[in-house]
Amino acid sequence: MYDFRFIRNNPELVKQCLANRQVENAAAIVDEILGLDERRREFLNEVEQLKQQRNEASQQVAQRKKKGEDASDLIESTRHLGTRIAALDADGREIEAALERRLMEIPNIHTADVPVGSDEEGNVVISTEGQPRGFDFTPRAHWELGEALDIIDFERGVKLSGSRFYVLKGAGAKLQRALIQWLLDLHVKQGYREVYTPFVVKERCMEGARQLPKFRDNLYRDVEDDLWLVPTAEVPVTNLHRDEILEGAQLPLRYCAYTPCFRREKMSAGRDVRGIKRGHQFDKVEMYMFERPEVSYVALEVMREHAEATCRLLDIPFRTKLLCTGDLGFASTKTYDIELWAPGQSEWLEVSSCSNTEAFQARATNVRFRAEAGAKPEFVHTLNGSGLGVPRTMIAILENYQNADGTVTVPSVLVPYMGGMTTIAA
Repeated sequence: MYDFRFIRNNPELVKQCLANRQVENAAAIVDEILGLDERRREFLNEVEQLKQQRNEASQQVAQRKKKGEDASDLIESTRHLGTRIAALDADGREIEAALERRLMEIPNIHTADVPVGSDEEGNVVISTEGQPRGFDFTPRAHWELGEALDIIDFERGVKLSGSRFYVLKGAGAKLQRALIQWLLDLHVKQGYREVYTPFVVKERCMEGARQLPKFRDNLYRDVEDDLWLVPTAEVPVTNLHRDEILEGAQLPLRYCAYTPCFRREKMSAGRDVRGIKRGHQFDKVEMYMFERPEVSYVALEVMREHAEATCRLLDIPFRTKLLCTGDLGFASTKTYDIELWAPGQSEWLEVSSCSNTEAFQARATNVRFRAEAGAKPEFVHTLNGSGLGVPRTMIAILENYQNADGTVTVPSVLVPYMGGMTTIAA
């Protein structure tokens, strides 16, 4: 959510940022919001004046009655005030609702150091670490490896749930479980507190995390109970402290959480149709921070390092990108994407996005803090990052650690979590 005062005081900046983010009719949208805000304030001002008149009249009526004088003329002359106030209140609520709806539809502004670009082609690679492995054989894609090793079953996944679903079997299921456990343990060592949250949330939680209304068509919902399957653990964790005032000494609050994620992936025909890169259900470990505003961008760099550390420990080449304005997430002011190299497909796979949303989510969830005892509450800043997305990390492991004989070596950090298994073989 936006602060009305920020848009009111910086209309041209907001217009430019929305235009940079490829929002159609950005200037007209901002002008509409300013118009609604002006009307809202006019209504509030008139209501306050009428209420003051009514209060003054009530005092005069009381004084007359106290003196035993007739006050019927004064009562009759002010009767219309209550009717007018009720009408203005109703109109004001309609304007307030229209303003809220409009504000919910526009994304957060971006920071000045985010590169301007229309789409992912405008993203900037800021670092690359590790050298792609040299193979003395042609590396295979993970879907070929998975089927040959009998650890990924695409046919039965489709039989059970339709396209974009799959079944992990044997060492494949064990590898995923090991990866999730290792990621959680690693993030706890990095200073995050593990939480296990529900996998379904109320609509208000989706709105607070700013998944609604923007991504309504990409979410799964139980209409009868008004519950939504989470698209990421970011949603429930964002709402953990909803409507709370935290003490400054409590910050930062850092959480990590595992959830399955459910999304109606809108995929282009012929794109990413094979394998487990895109699916309607996938697993992810999430990192999340509630921070003081003045240090939130320092915290973003810390979160980025934590995500990069997972790739480094897996000993897989990775690179980090700074996203441009046209590829920035809806709630984000600045985002880093971390990508692992997948030699079987000869492409980089995004496994983490680390973002600062500043007070965008906190204002929607009403999460505030007092910098010190007795201070006026202010909104926290929230940050989120994948740590990591599991399917694409699985892809990178299988394709980077494959051997000429069709087996896959287990990364050393995962061997203890695999019960000592060092090689996945048919």
